[in-house]
Amino acid sequence: MALSLFDTSLERGISIIATHVKSLTSSPGVYRMINHQEEVLYIGKAKNLKKRVHSYTHAHRLPNRLQRMISETHTMEFITTHTEVEALLLEANLIKRFKPRYNILLKDNKFFSYLLLTKHEWPRLMKHRGAKTLPGTYYGPFASTYAVNNTLTTMYRIFKLRSCGDSFFASRKRPCLQYHIKRCTAPCTRYINTSDYGELVNQAKSFLEGRSHELQQQLSQRMQEESENQNYEKAAHYRDQIRALTQIQVQQNINTTLKSDTDVIAIAYHGETVCIQIFFFRHGSNFGSHSFFPEHTKDLSLEEILSSFLTIFYQDTLPPQEILLSHPLNEQSLVEDALSITAQRKVNISLPKRGQKAKLLNQALENAEDALARHLSANQSQLTILNEVADIFELPNMPQRIEVYDNSHIQGTNAIGAMIVAGAKGFDKASYRKFTIKMDDQNAPVPGDDYGMMKEVMRRRFAGSLSQNQSRNPFPQLLLIDGGIGHLNAVYEVLENLNLSIPIVAIAKGPERNAGKETFYQPGRAPFSLEKHKTVLFYLQQLRDEAHRFAITFHRQKRAKTIERSMLDDIVGIGAHRKKTLLRHFGSTKEVARAGIEDLQSVKGISASLAQKIYDYFH
Repeated sequence: MALSLFDTSLERGISIIATHVKSLTSSPGVYRMINHQEEVLYIGKAKNLKKRVHSYTHAHRLPNRLQRMISETHTMEFITTHTEVEALLLEANLIKRFKPRYNILLKDNKFFSYLLLTKHEWPRLMKHRGAKTLPGTYYGPFASTYAVNNTLTTMYRIFKLRSCGDSFFASRKRPCLQYHIKRCTAPCTRYINTSDYGELVNQAKSFLEGRSHELQQQLSQRMQEESENQNYEKAAHYRDQIRALTQIQVQQNINTTLKSDTDVIAIAYHGETVCIQIFFFRHGSNFGSHSFFPEHTKDLSLEEILSSFLTIFYQDTLPPQEILLSHPLNEQSLVEDALSITAQRKVNISLPKRGQKAKLLNQALENAEDALARHLSANQSQLTILNEVADIFELPNMPQRIEVYDNSHIQGTNAIGAMIVAGAKGFDKASYRKFTIKMDDQNAPVPGDDYGMMKEVMRRRFAGSLSQNQSRNPFPQLLLIDGGIGHLNAVYEVLENLNLSIPIVAIAKGPERNAGKETFYQPGRAPFSLEKHKTVLFYLQQLRDEAHRFAITFHRQKRAKTIERSMLDDIVGIGAHRKKTLLRHFGSTKEVARAGIEDLQSVKGISASLAQKIYDYFH
C-alpha cells in the first residue's frame, strides 16, 4: 500500500533527525528544528542532547502536533552548554527571538511599565518601558498604563520631582508650566537647593520602597511642628502630601503583609485554551494584574506550560524574590536556578496551601477562570460575526484571515500604504505591514494617484517577498479596501493579472463621511449597505478604522522625520555634526526653533554669527 504524502514527509523528517543523532554528544544544550524555507519550527532544551533528539525518531509515540513538526523538519541546529540551567535560559532567549510556531508563545508578552528614578545630580522621576539600560532605580512592574500614569501624576503632586528630559533641563533659563501648577520645584533654575531636593527624592524612595506609613508619620510630625510655629502654609503643604499619600495607598490596595516582592501566578484551562493570571505585589503594594493566553499549548500538560511561561516571561521582566504558583512544576529547582541567574539573587517558587498566600493564590485562580470565560465568550462572538460576514459577502467559508488596506498621503507626499490583519482571535498585530510608496521609481504612481498607490501595494503584497512565505503570511480569505468602486477595480485588476482569486470588498464612507451610512462594493454586485446588519457593520467599521489609524500613525512618523530633517539641513553652515550636537543639546528640532540666541550660542561649536543665522531661520 502506497504511503500518503504526510507519511512520506514524516519518514523523511525522522531520517533527517536520525542522521543528526549520530554526531550528537550527551551534553546539555539547545536544538532547533528548521524547515526547507529556513524558518525555525521549534526550539527545545535538553539535559542530554543525544537522548532528547533521539526520542523524535519514535514519532508514533508522539502527539499529532509533533508529528506534523517532524514532517516539516528539513535540518537541525545545535548549541551545547555547560549546564542544563544555561540551556533553559538560552532556549527562552531563542524562543523570544525566533517565535517558532510549535513553541508556546506569549503573543501579548509586552514590556510592562516601570517607574524610574534616574541617577543624576537632580534625579528625574519618569515612566519607563523597554530594556533597563538607563542608569537609575526601577520600581515595578505596573500591570497597566493607567496604574503607572496615575501613580506618576500623584507623585508629581506630592514630591514635585522634575519630569523633563536632561537636555531640556540643562537648557532652561526660567521655570516651565509644571512649576506654576505646583508639580515641580524648578531645580532647573535652582529655585530649590540640592539639600531640599534630595529630601524630596528620599521621600519618594521611601514611598516607592513600601515605607509609606513611616513617611506619613514623619510628615505628620513636621505638619504639627510647622503648625505650632504658625507656619501655616508649610503645614498645609504637609497636610496635602499626607492626603495624597492616603489616596494612592487606597488605590493600590495595600492590605497584604507580604515581606518580599511577590508574583502570584495561577493557570486555568478549558479544552485547548489556557489562561495564565499574574498578580504583581511590590513592597506590600498591589501593582495590578494581567491575563495571558499563550498559543500552541495543545498536547502539553499544565506543568509544562507553566515552566515555559516562567522562563519566557521573565526574559523581559525582572523576577521577584518569591513566586507563588497554583500548580507544581516538573523541574522546579531548575526553573528556580534559571530565574535566580536572571534576577542575580535567589528566587523562590512555592505552592502555598494555607494562610494569606494561599488566599492570594485562590483570588488569582478565580480571576484566571473569569478571564478565561470572558475570552472564550468573546471568541465565540467573534466566530458568530465572521460567519455572518461570510453569509453577507457570499464567501465559500468563514474567513480565518481578513486583510484590510488603506493609503495615506498629503498631495502625494510621504505616500504610504498600510495593511492590518484580523481573524477569529481579533487583530493580529504581529502581521501588520507598512508600505512606503516609491514615488521616484520609473513605474511609480503619479503623486496623488490613490488608485495607482493601491495597485503598487497589492503588487508588493501578492507578488513580492510577503507572498513567498505562505506559512507566516498566508493569503487572506477576504480583502477589505478603504475606498470606493475605483479602489475596488484597481485591486481587482492586480489580482486578475496575478491569477489570484481572493474575495474583495470596498467600504466607502457615507454622505458627509457619516458613519453608519457606508456603501459596500463587491465585484459582480450592485452597491449595497448594511444598515440592517448592525453587528457586522460595526465590526467592519472597526476594521476600517484600525487600518486608518495604523496608516495615519505611520504617515505622521514619516512626515515628522522629513520635516525634522529638512528644517535643520536647509540652514547654511549646519552639517551632520552640528545638527547632531544641536539635537542632543535641545532634544528635538522643535526645541531648537524655540531657543533664543544666547541659548544657541551656549552649544559647543555654534558661534554668535551661526546662532543668529539659526534664530533668523526659525523666526
